[in-house]
Amino acid sequence: QVQLVESGGGLVQAGNSLRLSCAASGRTFNRPTMGWFRQAPGKEREFVASIFWGNASTYYADSVKGRFTISRDAAKNTVYLQMNNLKPEDSAVYYCAAATYLNYGPLDSRAMRDWGKGTLVTVSS
Repeated sequence: QVQLVESGGGLVQAGNSLRLSCAASGRTFNRPTMGWFRQAPGKEREFVASIFWGNASTYYADSVKGRFTISRDAAKNTVYLQMNNLKPEDSAVYYCAAATYLNYGPLDSRAMRDWGKGTLVTVSS
């Protein structure tokens, strides 16, 4: 079992930045891939970015490429999502998730083993 706790959400104006954190605890050694997802009202949950704990390889959805950066601090068991140049369409609840497998590419939310409760990001125009 792995516990994930997100933090860092809030209300920002378009063009500004936020950094989300995901603190992981428990059997994290069984979760080689971490991901961020988001879900806006009335929409399906969508993949945002992923990272490997081991070599820190990353992958991004096209919608955030060049604006968002995922990183991890293995010593702190924490994954981050730096979000720059935010747009109103980035408004959503952002979730951290963990997978039991290595996957380079977009993650399928149905295949993730553990989820945090989410943190709300609201971008005003």
